[in-house]
Amino acid sequence: MLAAAAAASVKLSTAGAATTKMPFKPLHLPPLASAGGARPLSLSARPLYRQDPFLATAGTSNRAVASPVPPSATADGARPVEAAAAAAPAETARRAKIGVYFATWWALNVIFNIYNKKVLNAFPYPWLTSTLSLAAGSAIMLASWATKIADAPSTDLDFWKALSPVAIAHTIGHVAATVSMAKVAVSFTHIIKSGEPAFSVLVSRFFLGEHFPAPVYFSLLPIIGGCALAAVTELNFNMTGFMGAMISNLAFVFRNIFSKKGMKGKSVSGMNYYACLSMLSLVILLPFAFAMEGPKVWAAGWQKAVAEIGPNFVWWVAAQSVFYHLYNQVSYMSLDEISPLTFSIGNTMKRISVIVASIIIFHTPVQPINALGAAIAILGTFIYSQAKQ
Repeated sequence: MLAAAAAASVKLSTAGAATTKMPFKPLHLPPLASAGGARPLSLSARPLYRQDPFLATAGTSNRAVASPVPPSATADGARPVEAAAAAAPAETARRAKIGVYFATWWALNVIFNIYNKKVLNAFPYPWLTSTLSLAAGSAIMLASWATKIADAPSTDLDFWKALSPVAIAHTIGHVAATVSMAKVAVSFTHIIKSGEPAFSVLVSRFFLGEHFPAPVYFSLLPIIGGCALAAVTELNFNMTGFMGAMISNLAFVFRNIFSKKGMKGKSVSGMNYYACLSMLSLVILLPFAFAMEGPKVWAAGWQKAVAEIGPNFVWWVAAQSVFYHLYNQVSYMSLDEISPLTFSIGNTMKRISVIVASIIIFHTPVQPINALGAAIAILGTFIYSQAKQ
């Protein structure tokens, strides 16, 4: 009896051992040979996968033999390291392209603001000045499409319907900013316009029901505080100029919201998108410009400006109109290449360059407390761009 039980136990244990799978033991391959001799693999290096037929059969006999083609190879047979090396020059070229966009964007914006202020000082009619800016951009793009310098966009009625609220908000923001610069210093207008993120958060929160992390809300404190400090200490404060900048902020926030909502699924490049926006904004602005100022006022103001400034005034008007379109066009082209965070940081740096350049060129008097308010507001804008992402 004992012998039979022992024999049965041995059979059971043998059967159990036969059905139990052995744990997989990883095989350690020798280092791969290179042209310069053997080189050990590094944990920090991107791995090069190599699969030989004997690895597929190790451990079990019924596993299918794997293909000898390396799984890490790309479509053209290149290894990941080789592909990364080939992509390095392309990435360098892309970064250089973005750098050129940013430098051009800031330079064109500074030039526009200088000539725009020169025109408004001699010809204080912001409605016509705003109209000429949009008209110049529309003419440039129509000529570019007609001469095949740029490819015309493929649009339909739905595209223009979606663009309409964006164009309305863009028109209001553009005119309001021009009115502001006609009444106050360029630096003060841009200090107040640096508070645009505060409007963006408040509108998104109370009108769209969006919620943001606590750091985003805290970043609004230096923006609002800095703008308030700069406004209170502004030597040439003007309520019309202040309200123009504030209305411009609100309008551009709604422009961005409408643009995100209405342009989903529309495949139009940044350059052509802004061209269409300029044309539609021009159509919207023209009747209001005639109603607010009119040809008689423009003719009298033009004659007075030419008599005081001379032929240079005509160049100023042409320059501010052309450079307005160019800097906006380049900014939209930049947005095609970069993330919204990078664009926001670039926009912040643009305001710094405009404020500093305008103070130097127009000899704008600035008190230390006023400069401190501007610095706090711009710093808050930078913190907001970081917290938002």
